[in-house]
Parts: sequence; C-alpha cells; structure tokens
Amino acid sequence: MVDGVTLRWRLTLFYTALLAVLLTGVALATLLMMRTNLISGLDRDLQENYRQFTTIYSQIELESAGVGDGQSSAGVLLRPARYIFPNSAIQIEQLAFYDQDSLTQEFARAKSEHARAQLLTIIRTLADGTRQSVGIDPSAPIRLSDGELVELISAPGRQMILSRQVKKQFEPPVSMRVLITLAPVLLENNAFGTARETFAITYVGRDLSTLTFTLAQLRSVILLLFLGGLVTAGAGSYLLAGQAMRPLRLVQRAAERIGGQNLTERVPEPATGDEVQSLAQALNAMLGRLESSFEAQRRFTSDASHELRTPVTAISGHASYLLRRTSPSGQQQESLNIIRSESERLTNLIASLLQLARSDSGALTLTHQPILSSLFLADVARELAPLAQAQNTVLTATGEDIAFEGDPDRMKQVIINLVGNALKAGATTITLESTPQDVTAGKAQAVRLSVHDDGPGIAPEHLQRLFDRFYRVEDSRSRDQGGAGLGLSIAKGIVDAHGGRIWIESEVGVGTVAHVQVPIGNVPDLSEEDVP
Repeated sequence: MVDGVTLRWRLTLFYTALLAVLLTGVALATLLMMRTNLISGLDRDLQENYRQFTTIYSQIELESAGVGDGQSSAGVLLRPARYIFPNSAIQIEQLAFYDQDSLTQEFARAKSEHARAQLLTIIRTLADGTRQSVGIDPSAPIRLSDGELVELISAPGRQMILSRQVKKQFEPPVSMRVLITLAPVLLENNAFGTARETFAITYVGRDLSTLTFTLAQLRSVILLLFLGGLVTAGAGSYLLAGQAMRPLRLVQRAAERIGGQNLTERVPEPATGDEVQSLAQALNAMLGRLESSFEAQRRFTSDASHELRTPVTAISGHASYLLRRTSPSGQQQESLNIIRSESERLTNLIASLLQLARSDSGALTLTHQPILSSLFLADVARELAPLAQAQNTVLTATGEDIAFEGDPDRMKQVIINLVGNALKAGATTITLESTPQDVTAGKAQAVRLSVHDDGPGIAPEHLQRLFDRFYRVEDSRSRDQGGAGLGLSIAKGIVDAHGGRIWIESEVGVGTVAHVQVPIGNVPDLSEEDVP
C-alpha cells in the first residue's frame, strides 16, 4: 500500500480513468460527427430549397402580384411560398440594374474605399427597394454588413452560409442557418409571360432549434451512458481487481503471521499459474533459506553459550579461590578482582544469550497465572527500593488494579530491566503505572504497564534501535555500568511471548516513558478473598 491507497483501488481508479478518457473521446467524436452530419443535411436542404424557390419564383411573383405598374414591391410577402416552404425563411432582394458581368466589373473598378462604399450603398438601396420575404418579419429583415457583402461578391460561386439571429413574424428572434446566394433569378413581369433574368441576393434560412434540441438530447443520452458506464466499469473493476488480488491477500496474511519463532510455516501457493503463484513459491523458498540460517544461528548461539559457561565459571572460581586462600599483593588483588568481575559479567552475558536463543526458537517457557497489575508493580517497587534509595531516587507505583494473565517472574524481569535502565540514566523520580486499554462493554481487553522517569531522555535517532541486540546509547543515560545491550532485547522477547508489545517514548531534557502492553487473557473472576 502506497500513501494509504491499496493496489486494488489504484487498479480500479486506473481502469475507470482509462475508460473515462476513452468514453470522452468517443462522446466528443460522436457529437462532432452528429453535428457535422446534421449541419451537412441542413445545408443540403437549404440548397434544395434555394433550387426549388428560384425555379418557381416567377410563378410565385405572378400569384402574389398585387402591385400595379409603377408601384414598389418592397416588403411584399410571397404568401403562396409560405405554404410551399413552411419550415424555411426566405428573403430575396433584386438588383435590377446589374447582371453577373457588370457587377464583377463594377466591383473590380472600385479600388478605393470611397468607390467601394459608393458601390455597396447602391447595392443596399436596390436591395431595400425590392426586398420580399417569407417567414421573416418585414420590419426586421436579414441584413449583411459591408464585410459580409464584400465576402459574398468575392466568394467562389457567390454563395456563403451564415448563422444569424432572424425574427419571424409575431415571434421572438431565433438562431438560423442562412444560405445566401448572389445569382440571376428567372421571373415573368408582363401579361405575355415574357421571361427575363434578374440579378438578386437570395436568402434561404432554416431554424437551428431542432438541430440544437437534437444535439442537446444526444448530449444528455451520452452523459447518462458515460456516467452509467463509469459506475459499472468502476464497480466491475473493483470486483475483478478484488478477485484477482484475493490470492495475493492470502499470501500477505500468511506472510504476516510468520516470524522468527514460526519459520517452519509457509505461505499458500495458489494454483493460478501466474505471477502470484511464482511470488508465493519464491517466498516459500526464501523462508526455507531463512529457517536454515536462523536455525544455524540459534544452534551456534546456544552451543557456544553452553561451551563458554564451564570455562568462565572455572575462571571466576579460581579467581575467588586465590583471593580467599592466598595473600596477593595490592596489584595482584586488583587484577584478581577484575578477573572475577569480568567473569561474572561474561556469565551474565552467556545467560542472556541462552535466554535469547530459547526465545528465538520458541522454547521460552511461560508459567501463566493471574496477576494483579497494581499489586505486581508495588511488589517490584518494594524489591527495587533499596537500589533506588542508594541513588537518591524516588520510586513509586500507582494506577488501577487490573487482573491479567502472564508469567509473574518473566514480567518482573521486564519491569526490573526498564527500572534499571532509568536508574542508570540518573533519574531522580521513577513512577510505575498500570492503566486499562481497549475497554469494551466496561471490560478492559489489555493492560498497559508504564515506567515513567525524569531522566535526560533519549534522542529520536536512537528510539528505533533500542531493542536491537548489543545496541547501547553511548551517552549519560547508559553510564556504561557493564551492560551488554541485551536487556531490552530480552524484554521484547518476553513481551512478544505474552502476545503483547513494548515501546519507548522519550524527549530529550524531559524524560522517558517505557510502555509494556499485554492482553488480559483468560483471567477468572476474582473475589475479594482472592486478593492478598
């Protein structure tokens, strides 16, 4: 697990994010293609409507001709076209004095801005005087800006498409796609039906609301599919990742249970035929090698300790004999005392190594019986009181009396070791305290025995290594009184054998607190008669 996120969640998030990217790309491509197709279809409809309109424009004009000779046709509605093109907005502006060639020539001759502005003014005047429309409010016709009009004249085929707000009659303005064409249109303008061609600007528009609504509906559907797909993919990825990681979790749990005292156990090897099975096989092979190495180390430590005990005892005995039965000189007596002292120190070291070897091999025997925590700490305080008084240290015991199951001799060895360390550090006040832990339904599930002292404290860089074998803090706390750096390692082995844990908290210049927390265990209910 990295930064609190499990591999299962990382896989789920990765595949969900990957699907989100893919779905986003598909959604954008779908919307773009749909919009392009709809607009292309709309443009084709506009071209078809323009073709139909210009084909029947002369007949529509005859039918709608209510204008006498000499009368202007500006603003006349082409009413029959309203029924022929019910979904279109049409506007036509005749440029009667121009044809395709003459307009091109005039536009080419108009080089200066002033000349071009005069030409555009003439075109606008002709357009305003001959404008007819269908489905467009006559008071708000479609108008082109100077730039758009120049673009229309210059455009290939003299045709362009714009999106424009157009006001229908009796309705608010709507967005339309408008096809604008500058081209000749056939019309009949006399009783004999003589056909003539007139140059005109024709506008054919279609409401974009249907297209916009269709795209909005499509976006809604795609969004729902997107969210549904992400939720489904996320849930599916989570379940599949969990299923795929299940063998790995089994291997993890088995590996977490294996320690120095149960190296004979092995992790399960799932028959998955993949990397997880290979990992389990590699772990088991590694555990086999570690077991062999640890066993060889334990055997060596135990055998060496047994072999060293006899000669060290002999050296100590002979030194004591020479001190008692002979009359050595002052220098010889000092040497014999050093030999005896170092022999005793080496004897203690050998005993510690033997105890560690038994602890490592799981052979550390415990005699479990009920212990009352407060009475237990008070007994330790009485036993160590003379040693504390010799160093002018106040040693007290306090806290709640909590019954727990453990080996009193081994637990006393742990507390004595912690108090001894505090005394070596030069603490003037040491307090032993017991407190209940993990209280459930009014009953504690564990007990914590703490040793508080006001010594100089331990630097943070040493705290993580205090339980390493032969590790000593070379400062005023140790005072180097012959310790081998095995006391805390032995204490940790005893606490581990009780199924508990031990740790130390310290602050330089303030003091140190050593905590031992062990489970309550199977303690019978004690009556007042059971308490001494």
